[in-house]
Amino acid sequence: MEGMNILAEKKPGFVEKVFAAEENSAAKLGEEKLSQYEGIADKMFNTNVLRTKELLFPAIASFAGAIINGVGSYRTLFFVNVFKLDMVYVASILALIGIYDVINDPLMGIIYDKTRTRWGKTRPYLLFTPIPYFFSTALLYCGAILIANDNTSDPRKVIFVFVTLFIQETFSTIYNIPKNNLLTLMPPNPDDRIKSNLINSYVDTFGRQLVYSLFMPLQDLNRWGVTNVSLPAIFATMGLFAAAIGSVGNIVMAMNVRERVMLQRKPAPTSKTIFYILKNKYALRNFIAGLSVNWWTNGGYSWDVVTQLEIIGGAFKSMLVYAGFTILEPLSLVFVPKVRKWFGNDKRKGVLTLRAIDAVRTVIQCTIGIIFIDRPLIFGLSFFVFWGLNALDNAPTDVLENEMNREINDYTEYVTGERPDGTFGIFPGLIGKVTAPLNALLTILVFRWSGYDATIPMGPWSQGNKVVYQKVYFLYIAMGVLPKLIQTIPIALYDLVGKKREDMYLELNERRALLAEQSKDKEEISEEMQAMIDALAQEEKLKD
Repeated sequence: MEGMNILAEKKPGFVEKVFAAEENSAAKLGEEKLSQYEGIADKMFNTNVLRTKELLFPAIASFAGAIINGVGSYRTLFFVNVFKLDMVYVASILALIGIYDVINDPLMGIIYDKTRTRWGKTRPYLLFTPIPYFFSTALLYCGAILIANDNTSDPRKVIFVFVTLFIQETFSTIYNIPKNNLLTLMPPNPDDRIKSNLINSYVDTFGRQLVYSLFMPLQDLNRWGVTNVSLPAIFATMGLFAAAIGSVGNIVMAMNVRERVMLQRKPAPTSKTIFYILKNKYALRNFIAGLSVNWWTNGGYSWDVVTQLEIIGGAFKSMLVYAGFTILEPLSLVFVPKVRKWFGNDKRKGVLTLRAIDAVRTVIQCTIGIIFIDRPLIFGLSFFVFWGLNALDNAPTDVLENEMNREINDYTEYVTGERPDGTFGIFPGLIGKVTAPLNALLTILVFRWSGYDATIPMGPWSQGNKVVYQKVYFLYIAMGVLPKLIQTIPIALYDLVGKKREDMYLELNERRALLAEQSKDKEEISEEMQAMIDALAQEEKLKD
């Protein structure tokens, strides 16, 4: 009886089952099994392994994505002003596509996590999905040429937008889940990841700036009669250009990069892995914060375009006002090493500091802008100064936040022994998609609250209403502040820094080396991973 009581006492309780580490994880395997791989694990953590082309090809793929995202920032403007489809139809279609994502995203996440091939986990998808994804996107932006009329209720337009968005969203999910996780599997070295992310950030900035620098001035040149390049032609050209670069760039990337991070050969059941977010306190906090702001919206319209063409007075005046930002954003990349030096491996402190600076800057910029909305000189000067200040910390914030998110995903592998990057996002993704109809409704309400009439041709102060432009400017500059503040709370609680972080990576890489050792006689281990383990082990022997 006494023995039975002892056994009963040793049974893990509910909290232990839900939140504790799994038995086959690095957190539970113990020093006896892992210590023999300490030298290799240390090398994996501290040795840069990415080759030049492995830094270059992902950047080319990111450039194409930046073009698509840059054009996508004008998507609602395209639907309403260029394609000329009623805003109610646009919001309804986006809501339906969001509901479809409730099924599409989790399904692809599960399939991705179950994928194990000789080529790796992500690379097979990057060989076959870029063409349908990028060209369905290009087809969408060719819509105003294919169906050219002013009927905002034309059923052909409704069907065209719904079908092309459906195809685009399907392949976007199949493409983006693997693409977004590729860098985490390429190197086990955090410095490699930061370097690659830094290059991708620069290319992304260049791609977006290229779209803005072409799109905005053409509006003035067309209005003045200097050029006659229609908006439908601009959208179609940019979509096709990005499709060509994206398709080729991603396929070439998939053929020339390696996955070096060793994964569990047989993944855990999906019914188990979807709850792994509960075992990762950092991800759980981010999920709760994200859930609390999923309803938030700024109206979904291109308020930046309205600000530039109507409030500031045109593309060329906007170029002067935005000059500080345009120049300083690419240059902000030089501050990344400095910020890393200031804050060391404490990314939490760095991100909190940069976000606090941004919050103060936003409040001051928005206040001055609203008060002096009809005073071009004061408004333009304040925008130049504060938007330029915004650019200075863009790259450091982006790099630090991205690496922090990768560390959070690594922590999941540390406490579970699995890397369910696709499944991991099911709960956050589902909540976002389920609330999509509410977000679409708020889009209509916020759009109407602004009083902005999208049927009036764009031109300097074409709305003729100061209050409307004050609301537009508020939507553009300040509407995203509250969600950012709420999502900063988990960052303040982030403690995966210093020795705790180093110990986690040491044990995690020891486990990866153990998996590689156990797989030597099996085909599941990739040639790249095996070569890396053998090389590091040989180097350790020579050192001894």
